[in-house]
Amino acid sequence: MLEVLRRIVQEVNTARDLDQVLDIVVTKIKLSMAVDAASVFLVDSEHNQLVLKKTDGLNREAVNSARIPIDQGLVGYVVSTAETLNIANAKKDQRYLRYPSVGEEDYNAFLGVPVIYQRKVLGVLVAQRVEKRRFREENVAFMIALSSQLAGAIAHWRLRTETDISNDPDRGKEKCFSCVPGAPGVAIGTAYVIYSSSDFDAVPDRQVKNVEAEIKIFKKAVESVCADLKAMRERLVDVLSDEDHALFDAYILLARSDTLVNGTIRRIRAGNWAQAALRDTVQEQIMRFTDLHDEYMRERADDIREIGLRIFRKLHSDDSAPIKYPKRTILVGEEIGATQLADVPAKRIAGVISAKGSNSSHVAILARAMGIPAVMGASNISLGWMDQCEVIADGYQGRIYVQPPPVIKMEYSRMIKEESKLKKELRGMRQLPTETRDGVPMTLLINSGILADEASQKADDGDGVGLYRTEFLFMLRESFPSEQDQRTLYANILKAYAPRPVTIRTLDVGSDKPLPYFPVAEDNPALGWRGIRVALDHPDLFVTQVKAMLKASEGLENLQIMFPMFSNLDELDEVQALYEHALYEVRQEGFDIVTPKVGAMIEVPSAMIQAESFAKRVDFLSIGTNDLTQYLLAVDRNNARVARLYDNLNPAVLSAVKSIIDAGKRQAKPVCVCGEMAGDPMTAVLLMAMGVSSLSMSCSNIPKVKWAIRSFTFKQAQALLEQVFRQEHTHQVRSLIYNAFESVGLHNLIRIDA
Repeated sequence: MLEVLRRIVQEVNTARDLDQVLDIVVTKIKLSMAVDAASVFLVDSEHNQLVLKKTDGLNREAVNSARIPIDQGLVGYVVSTAETLNIANAKKDQRYLRYPSVGEEDYNAFLGVPVIYQRKVLGVLVAQRVEKRRFREENVAFMIALSSQLAGAIAHWRLRTETDISNDPDRGKEKCFSCVPGAPGVAIGTAYVIYSSSDFDAVPDRQVKNVEAEIKIFKKAVESVCADLKAMRERLVDVLSDEDHALFDAYILLARSDTLVNGTIRRIRAGNWAQAALRDTVQEQIMRFTDLHDEYMRERADDIREIGLRIFRKLHSDDSAPIKYPKRTILVGEEIGATQLADVPAKRIAGVISAKGSNSSHVAILARAMGIPAVMGASNISLGWMDQCEVIADGYQGRIYVQPPPVIKMEYSRMIKEESKLKKELRGMRQLPTETRDGVPMTLLINSGILADEASQKADDGDGVGLYRTEFLFMLRESFPSEQDQRTLYANILKAYAPRPVTIRTLDVGSDKPLPYFPVAEDNPALGWRGIRVALDHPDLFVTQVKAMLKASEGLENLQIMFPMFSNLDELDEVQALYEHALYEVRQEGFDIVTPKVGAMIEVPSAMIQAESFAKRVDFLSIGTNDLTQYLLAVDRNNARVARLYDNLNPAVLSAVKSIIDAGKRQAKPVCVCGEMAGDPMTAVLLMAMGVSSLSMSCSNIPKVKWAIRSFTFKQAQALLEQVFRQEHTHQVRSLIYNAFESVGLHNLIRIDA
């Protein structure tokens, strides 16, 4: 059964549409379980009904027309309870409802399994037999396993089928998707889909202007792949047997086959560009092979995909023409990184839509720093067909509108104007001191990772830099930057903000911040090789970076150095030894350096518990609330499925942050919060009441946070904090803060930052 399940899932993954997915499901259930009928019912939420969408054994004419109230009948019971139903004689069951048009009068045994995706019942898989006998446990287990494996695919294809605009005569009809808010704001623009060279399934359809030129490019890619295969064969001539050599010949024949070449050319002539034409041809061939019963022939589907990918990579690498981004580009992709954002001219980037990630993933943080809206977790949407469509990205609500109707576009345009007006009003806050209504001051710093030539443009924001992310310098290169390159960048940053402090964090890569030239593949990257762990394993990189920082600070006294992600004190001791070594070497080289303050980031629960011990060993602490929240709540912040569980207002998170601040106070060491909590006006007021020394955030958040702080007295903030700590649920905390903000006239601020 495991092998059968694997084959079914493989076929579904290469299906062209929802109809083919469901056809595979009912055919395989009937064949694998030797039942008399197999069917799929899907939920129609709009009409509160279950619809027969596919069957092998019931009346095929009833497909799409047979509709059952969602709370009635045996399938309705499965949906309402979200439980499996296995009965020997369906017609004797009190829940049974007779629907003559369906044609199930001859069947007695009934097995219904719910299809559940992200806690929502999408439909029911049904198996039926004439014989009056309950299904065996192994049959039930198979159906449950099949349902769980197919739920995501069914959700994906159902959504794509219902919203596909490629052949939609009513292109003005609203297409709205609910995803995850990433970065606040609203963008109206044109979708531009980016994709990986290792995933041609994600390639969008694009019209080709010069068909003959496109065919020539495709043929060149095919011949280049064949040349590579011949070269491989020759290199291994003394190693491989004649039989193994024949494998390379077979691959070459496959790459040049009429089916692959002519099929792709036919699709190019129909108007699609080479990448998408190749994608469709390869998927068609894979389906033909996976339908065969012979195991050897089914495995040839893998060969076809391998050859297709090789050709695709050639097409991808040879596409050297400069990209013409739309005037207002909304960048769309499975997973968008810093380099891809940086590729789009700043004047053209309007928003971001990412299939992976949540509001606390790195791309969302980067979008907030750039002041552009982002929608994350769009994993249920096939992004390719969105390419070149007009799109609205609502970063407040996490919604996407494709080809929005005039009334929706008009409403969002009005919202953008109101938001712009409010932001202009907030700019007036920049010149005002950051203090409560009763005169208690608060230091607001900025988080930055901008390039050196942009630093001077931001230097008027905030009281200094609380977090300078050096990884952006590394991520935008094709190799590790030299000490001199780093020194130049750090010097420009330090000079731009002098005499205000600049806290530079040592390299913090891994997890959702990979380096293209330093790949790390891990099953669980969030708990893997990242942060200070990389530095300790590569002390040469660490020492080089620290020396660059120290040399850049010569003649200045505003450098502070911060080390990320400790899980124990031994790591801190090792890092400090390396730091002292770098400081010694720089002074030996003749540099006159004022010893900078050094700090430790507290973002791991073990470090939180030992925060006071860390405070004894460093000059300051900085709380990285993004990772701390992730680890405390056991929520992968890049996983859209659990994004709703990630919340900085969780009482456990607030208690943990306060414990770190209290530990710093006991050692008379300043504590800064540099995670996203600092830039949220609602949590910033609470952090101030806890006694944090400074808050560091994206510069775009400074006016909002300043407005919030200036609207409360310190005593009001402390009273609010006391009320918050008496609550047990996150929603209670949020409600309390909402009411408090409204009471001091900050209802507009809640709306813009919700």
